[in-house]
Amino acid sequence: MTIGELLGLLAGLSGILFVITSMLAMGLSLTVPMITQPLRNVRLVLLTLLANFVLVPLLAYLVLLIIPLEEPLEIGLIILACAAGAPFLPKLVQGANGDIALGVGLMVLLMVVTIFYMPLVLPFLLSGVEVNPWDIAQSLIVLMLIPLAIGLLIKSHAPDSADHWQPVMNKVSSVALLFLLVVALGLNLSNIIGFIGTRGILALLLFIVGGLVIGLIFGGRDPAVRNVMTLATPMRNISAAIVVTAQNFSGTDTLPFVLVGGILLLLVLLPAGRILGSRAAATTG
Repeated sequence: MTIGELLGLLAGLSGILFVITSMLAMGLSLTVPMITQPLRNVRLVLLTLLANFVLVPLLAYLVLLIIPLEEPLEIGLIILACAAGAPFLPKLVQGANGDIALGVGLMVLLMVVTIFYMPLVLPFLLSGVEVNPWDIAQSLIVLMLIPLAIGLLIKSHAPDSADHWQPVMNKVSSVALLFLLVVALGLNLSNIIGFIGTRGILALLLFIVGGLVIGLIFGGRDPAVRNVMTLATPMRNISAAIVVTAQNFSGTDTLPFVLVGGILLLLVLLPAGRILGSRAAATTG
């Protein structure tokens, strides 16, 4: 095994560790009513679905009209645009001082819709694409829903234990995320540089900024809600995008482009979340 292969394996394991521990941490700090209560706001739910499953895919097409890309990269951007419900969302919301319960609730909502949305929509958008909903669902259920459910169960039956382990899981997830970012950035640096010449990086950045703007507009006046919407809209479900890409476009530049997109999303949205959180604190302070 080469050093690169070892680092790739460690990056994959750290990604899994981040998702599991962050979901556990969220479950240990919340209750089911806290998560479901924001979803009773029909207007907010409809705006979230509209932003993520109508406007973001339209944004991808607009970006491709402005910045034409090679076909593999176009396909990657469209797949990213159709995949919502990222496990990174609650972590971003936490950094932005947003409504964490709302962030978790929207993450679950978007993730479930994505499982059914991608198999229905992608074959119409991309000829020759076949998507098995179960292939997308199984990893999301195992890595996200089950740890979240375990955390919620512990919180409801053993709140003292939940209060003890929640900060531990939170710290582990932060360290795992930092390691993942550093290693993934190092391993994909050549891809990032290579895509600069294809204008792929510029297209991704425009796509991310456009998603931020859509989320900000739809977020309303409450900073805690607005920050969640601002981050939830551009953040894409890289796990679901990778599953679809690996099944249909292996051996092309589509998969590396999706991976680079995931890295850029975090590099842009993590500091963006911090800025939103600072502004929200200054407004309420």
